[in-house]
Amino acid sequence: MSTPLVEARDIVKRYGPTVALADGRLTVLPGESHALVGRNGAGKSTLVNVLTGLQAPDEGTVRFDGEPAPPLADRDAWRRKVACVYQKPTVVPELTVAENLFINRQPLHRGLISWRRLRGEAAALLDTWDVHVDPEARTADLKVEDRQMVEIARALSFGARFIVLDEPTAQLDNREIERLFGRMRALQDSGVTFLFISHHLQEVYEVCQTVTVLRDARWITTAPVADLPRTALVEAMAGEAVTRQEQTARDAVAAEAPVVLTVSGLTSEQYDGIDLTVRSGEVVGLAGTSGSGKVELAETIAGLRTPAGGTARLRERQLPFGDVRAVLEAGVGFVPRDRHEQGLVAGLSIGDNATMTVLDRLGRGGFVGTDRKRRFAARLIERLDIHAEGPGQPVSDLSGGNAQKVVMARALASDPRLLVLVNPTAGVDVKSKESLLARVDSAREDGTAVLVVSDELDDLRRCDRVLVLFHGRIVAEHPAGWHDHELIASIEGVDSMPEGVDHG
Repeated sequence: MSTPLVEARDIVKRYGPTVALADGRLTVLPGESHALVGRNGAGKSTLVNVLTGLQAPDEGTVRFDGEPAPPLADRDAWRRKVACVYQKPTVVPELTVAENLFINRQPLHRGLISWRRLRGEAAALLDTWDVHVDPEARTADLKVEDRQMVEIARALSFGARFIVLDEPTAQLDNREIERLFGRMRALQDSGVTFLFISHHLQEVYEVCQTVTVLRDARWITTAPVADLPRTALVEAMAGEAVTRQEQTARDAVAAEAPVVLTVSGLTSEQYDGIDLTVRSGEVVGLAGTSGSGKVELAETIAGLRTPAGGTARLRERQLPFGDVRAVLEAGVGFVPRDRHEQGLVAGLSIGDNATMTVLDRLGRGGFVGTDRKRRFAARLIERLDIHAEGPGQPVSDLSGGNAQKVVMARALASDPRLLVLVNPTAGVDVKSKESLLARVDSAREDGTAVLVVSDELDDLRRCDRVLVLFHGRIVAEHPAGWHDHELIASIEGVDSMPEGVDHG
């Protein structure tokens, strides 16, 4: 066997008490496309940070071509070994392709940049790697796939022959994905090696020769893709499949329960032709990878985004897209995906944060009764089991779990007809997670329609059914009682429902 181009052994990485990687391993042979897969939180990003020299491991070793990895401070040496093309661009959008390719190393003539040489060297570099892009084009004007190829060409110009592609297809359509795969195969033939990170397992089988699975911050297996059936790959990612009996027992939603939310033909850049309904007392989950469009769909329904087409109705009322206040008044409660950036006003108290959606109920003529607000907030604190000194305590003093409960309290304060939750238990402890999910159960029992968007399987287990989005379309529907591996297979694009399935 040839010497591995890249080898990581026994990698351990901690961030305070959190173990981000307990047993990271990777062996990549020259000229292959090697997939790295795992659920969110499996340790993929941490391993990539170590492999690209952004962070040093607490334990373990990394070798390139049999030699120890360069010192962390020697960035030029790392650039000659490895590069990563991320979902978010690392190019400067306002500069030209040529300027981005040779940024901070432009050819000089008498101390000034030689623009003629810069354009010539850029054209030669692009031609060498068969990248069909105008060197003088503004990078911001490029298609995503062309921008990615510019980043790959820039990495290759430093001498690197190991390229990490982090979710490269998340923003591409099917034709663009096929073109990217064609370019990858051509580059492989020229001696380039790829580490391919994707949530779409179908793509792993299309473009990769070997796959490594991480789960719960540990290496699980490395195997030739051709020797690993898809069911085995999904099971390796999911671990032990939950049995149907372990799921929360609940009565089915009555067929005659009134429809609260009706979405018809909703379309934007992130999703296309979405039809779905949620009934009174029904909890519907939306699952999918980071680029599936699930979060953008939820944010549209909650009034944060305006779609290109389609409608959403709450009972008989059409939701006014792009107007959060009007959507709130229509009867929608919302827990956003990031409590720090979108959910809380850090300088205000618990009471101020929890009641800001219902101030019109707590006073008249624009004046809010202080005692009335305090009593209302105190009831919310008790209802959500928020561990705090009282409504006047700054929300910035709270733990993550209690802070998230304040966000949930605000969503419930207006007694919404529809509750839209995005990653409602992200970054909270087990006890807080159970408490938050119990509030979802209570809302369901009160007849509230609930839409839950989450990457956490535990959040989705409380749902009456889960709709799976893949590349912006609903491709599968799982009634309560699904197995982990069934849902993960749909999320990763291993199977899909036939056209024309009814999501109502």
